[in-house]
Amino acid sequence: MNGAPTITATAVDSPTDGREAGPVSPGLARLIATLADYLDAARIDEIIRAYHYAAAAHGCQTRRSGEPYITHPVAVGQILAEMHMDHHGIMAALLHDVLEDTSADEQELRTLFGDTVAELVDGVSKLQRMNFASQAEAQAENFLKMTMAMAKDIRVILVKLADRLHNMRTLGVLASAKRRRIARETLEIYAPIAHRLGMYEIRAELEDLGFQALYPMRARRIEAAVRKARGNRDEMLATLRQAIQARLEQTGLPCRVMGRERHLYSIYRKMREERKSFNKIMDVYAFRVIVDQVDSCYRALGVLHGLYKPVPGRFRDYIAIPKGNGYQSLHTTLIGLRGVPIDIQICTEQMEAMAHHGVAARRFLDGCSESPSSGEDRTNQWLQGLLEMQKVAGDSIEFIENVKIDLFPDEVYVFTPKGKILELPVGATAIDFAYAIHTDIGHSCVGCQIDQRLAPLSEQLRSGQTVKIITSPGARPNVSWLNFAVTAKARSSVRHYLKNQQYTEAVDLGRRLLQKSLSVCQKSLDELPQAQIDQLLQEYRLNGLDALLSEIGLGNRPVQEIVRKLLPGVSGTLQLGMVDSGTNALIIGEKGGMLLNYARCCYPIPGDAVVGQLSSGRGITIHQETCRHVEPILGDSLHCLAVQWQSGIEGEFVAGLRVEMKNKRGMLASVASAIADSDSNIERVTTADRHGDISMLVIEVSVRDRVHLARVIRKIKAIDAVSRVFRSRS
Repeated sequence: MNGAPTITATAVDSPTDGREAGPVSPGLARLIATLADYLDAARIDEIIRAYHYAAAAHGCQTRRSGEPYITHPVAVGQILAEMHMDHHGIMAALLHDVLEDTSADEQELRTLFGDTVAELVDGVSKLQRMNFASQAEAQAENFLKMTMAMAKDIRVILVKLADRLHNMRTLGVLASAKRRRIARETLEIYAPIAHRLGMYEIRAELEDLGFQALYPMRARRIEAAVRKARGNRDEMLATLRQAIQARLEQTGLPCRVMGRERHLYSIYRKMREERKSFNKIMDVYAFRVIVDQVDSCYRALGVLHGLYKPVPGRFRDYIAIPKGNGYQSLHTTLIGLRGVPIDIQICTEQMEAMAHHGVAARRFLDGCSESPSSGEDRTNQWLQGLLEMQKVAGDSIEFIENVKIDLFPDEVYVFTPKGKILELPVGATAIDFAYAIHTDIGHSCVGCQIDQRLAPLSEQLRSGQTVKIITSPGARPNVSWLNFAVTAKARSSVRHYLKNQQYTEAVDLGRRLLQKSLSVCQKSLDELPQAQIDQLLQEYRLNGLDALLSEIGLGNRPVQEIVRKLLPGVSGTLQLGMVDSGTNALIIGEKGGMLLNYARCCYPIPGDAVVGQLSSGRGITIHQETCRHVEPILGDSLHCLAVQWQSGIEGEFVAGLRVEMKNKRGMLASVASAIADSDSNIERVTTADRHGDISMLVIEVSVRDRVHLARVIRKIKAIDAVSRVFRSRS
């Protein structure tokens, strides 16, 4: 802990007027001056008391730059004070490193500064005393801890963002590799979070600092180009600004008109994503018009559309439909003097404050008693969504990847049939829409209607569309959904369901396999001593019987090995029963699943002599006995399992047929009609071969059993141009 002294209350207690206690550092003096603008003396005294505690705790510790370590917490506090953070948040900023880097503990903080401050500090602190397998795991676990804390109190992430901002400002003293790692983490996680919270100024500075650290040469070239272009643009900017200001004031609309300039990383990203040259990006002149109230925004829009011609399709109303981070403004593009494009944003003073500071704009202003804004409500919804994601994520690394996916800067807005607006990232599909409504809706989704037309679940949604989800009680998520689902909630929910489903099926299959194998030895699972099972679980380092059964069901551990260990007296190779062993065979029904599959090489159907192939991690694949893929393992009890069709089995199975026929017009239609007449459906059709007038079709049809298949074959053979029909085998 860097040799920090043990801190006690008496060591840091300051006089009642803490501002007069001992020498005041320049950083602290500046902080006090900023705080005096919005906090009373009593609360400033509490903040100073926290400063003295932190200064004593950090003692002689220094930063890599050689400065006293306490300068960092003070700088973090200054950033938050400029946002008018409340006194608890400022105290947490001053104390945010004492749990990580000193001998102080959380209980001591609770005693001295209260539960609120202690919880904020703990939320920001890393998990220092745990061993992690990798840097990625450490990052993920620490981020998970912080996320859980900020879901309870959003000030946690505000303190963390201020901490990260000051660290980025002083990044230059670190080694190159560490500098690049921190910069990449900032661009991937912290800058998007700042954007998601609507904190434009913090986000822009984090992005520029991260960009300069990660790509220093590119940043220097773009910065030099911006400085050069700025001189050439000043005259045109002044002319346009004066024209806009004058026209609005003539119509009785008091306003402020400010020029906007993209920050470095924004320019770089636009050049890369839109494949535009620097000159084309800088050719656009941007202004922000700030008026007094909402109706003035729309009046100003009409005035400016009369001043310069608007570009069709470039108007966006983010006042009526705010962005996910609470941002509100009217956006339009005009064609100005000499054909110059002009980007205009129109908003109120309140919207302007929200655009720059996001959730920090006023929520934590001391004494603020206003109800939460729409932006804050959206932030709370996002935080609750993070909690839901955490519950279904397999581990911290999966969770952090889901969060990265969810931090999209662009949105589409779609409607439910009842007119509710849902915000989704660009590229979202009906699957994302279904899970955004409710997880159960997503799980039971079977189809959708987009603007009253049937559409595939994979179709990407566009703003303004109305989407209706079609559900079915027996439906369940499909692994293919992961190919087109884009929201973190949809992807994590599907993964969670499939994992649970696979585990449940593996436990059930493992239990059946173990019971069958034990029955060969006239034993059952219930008869085994618990101590014997516990010993085996300890040997395999498994945390319960279900975990062991899952390993068997997945094919990761041969059931014979398990039985030998449970029944040490058993000798020789245990057979689960070959095909002719009837009573010891595993009974299979129409329902497959994730761990019981029917092979597409030989297409087994009820009535066929079948055998099961055990594969590690995949469960059981059912083949016909005569399938060439299982012939080499028929005598191997470790990989081959006797199976038997369930009596009176019902359901539909896929069978493969090869149809040899003459090349005549309408033949495919005739074959399809014959299959339909025999009460079957075509699953897939491919052309296997063609020689002159003869073609070979491979058709997959759905049938109930061998009798049904024979009827389908007879119907097809009855067609004059068909010469042969036989079952397809690989």
